[in-house]
Amino acid sequence: MLNYFIVVHNVTILHHKSIKNMTTIRKSITFTEQQDRWIRTRIKNGDFTNDSEYVRELVRKDQERDQKLMDLKNAIDEGLQSGKSKLKVGDIIRMVDNGEL
Repeated sequence: MLNYFIVVHNVTILHHKSIKNMTTIRKSITFTEQQDRWIRTRIKNGDFTNDSEYVRELVRKDQERDQKLMDLKNAIDEGLQSGKSKLKVGDIIRMVDNGEL
């Protein structure tokens, strides 16, 4: 395993820093050498400016995915609680196709 530090390699800094009105915390994260090569490749290709940006993007995507999952679960619960529809499946499809639903 390769010990890998976000932004600062080989040093762990335990202080808080404010960026865009948000407090940030530096963390030490361990990656395999293959994962480190992957991150460096993404940066080299211009997809990200540094390793921290890459990891923050992964966290944002995970948060968005989790929110979508919660929204879906809530919609399913709402649908189940609403009871059985009096419409037939064909009617529902027609209404969706016509923009009525």
